[in-house]
Amino acid sequence: MSERSSSDPSGSQYLLAIESTCDETAAAVLARDGRVLGECIATQESLHERFAGVVPEIAARAHLERILPVIDTSMRQACVDSSNICAIAVATHPGLPGSLLVGLSAAKALALAWSKPLIGINHVQAHIYACGIGKPESIFPCVGLVVSGGHTNLYRCNSPIDWVYLGGTIDDAAGEAFDKVAVMLGLPFPGGPYLSKLAVQGDPESIAFPRPLLDDPSRLDFSFSGLKTAVRYHIAGAGNRDWTSAIMSDRQRADVAASFEQAVIDCLVVKSMLAVERTKLNRLCVGGGVAANRRFREQLQRACDRRGTELHIADPSLCTDNAVMGALAWERYSVGDTDTLELDAQPGLLRHRTK
Repeated sequence: MSERSSSDPSGSQYLLAIESTCDETAAAVLARDGRVLGECIATQESLHERFAGVVPEIAARAHLERILPVIDTSMRQACVDSSNICAIAVATHPGLPGSLLVGLSAAKALALAWSKPLIGINHVQAHIYACGIGKPESIFPCVGLVVSGGHTNLYRCNSPIDWVYLGGTIDDAAGEAFDKVAVMLGLPFPGGPYLSKLAVQGDPESIAFPRPLLDDPSRLDFSFSGLKTAVRYHIAGAGNRDWTSAIMSDRQRADVAASFEQAVIDCLVVKSMLAVERTKLNRLCVGGGVAANRRFREQLQRACDRRGTELHIADPSLCTDNAVMGALAWERYSVGDTDTLELDAQPGLLRHRTK
């Protein structure tokens, strides 16, 4: 469980944000100007490690155990009580159904008990909003790329909450592919960060893995399932019938990691630049767990520099799931747009146009 706080004696009104879309239980107390008064995140990595992936039922039960202590810790860190809270924000979509319901139920209970407005927010939109937290000027309109364990999608973001879906993965998300290839390489869970660390020791040009859909400029879609399968067959080609890297040398494993990572990055960078060109919006904003990848950040920055495109990538601490990006709720609160206690969770992914 991690905590972050910054005291504020002014007695101003703050937002309490709750996040429980997947396997992170988080809460934060947020000021309108982007300051974080208190934050707490409880991770579940140790609970899911033996399964090499998030188990929805286990995640929901862990949220149920942790949600109130996490909220209490964030409030104590902020040195505020219910009288200082002006609204309660909660991520209601997309996400795991059981996990979403835990956070939403807690938010509803507090909204009712404290007589505060309730504001549901879109988790995907919040990832892009995180790119602009604490910045003096708005990052909108922009092309938004959300790239994480569950999402790899491009949007035309006309405003923080007015989006048009441009394209996305037709199978595995990039982060999901990272985690699955990490399992093949015998790396711990969650595998993405470990794979990237191993990739530093390898040659990204040593293996010619495919770049799915990269040769189709008419589509702003991604596909990583075939790339993942190509890695699996490469490992098997080394004589390993168990489809794992047990008999590969350390150098071979590093080369696989580096070449796979580079293939994913090439797909993300090229499609992002194509979206910028197609929309004629010369600003790109990127959020989600994979956005913390150092090599991806560097290569995307170079691509944007070559094109003269303004790039905003969320701070690494805000790339993975957190409640600070719940500051998106200020956009609705400021115009009096709130929800009733009939608000429901919507596990499905954001597509097409939404306001």
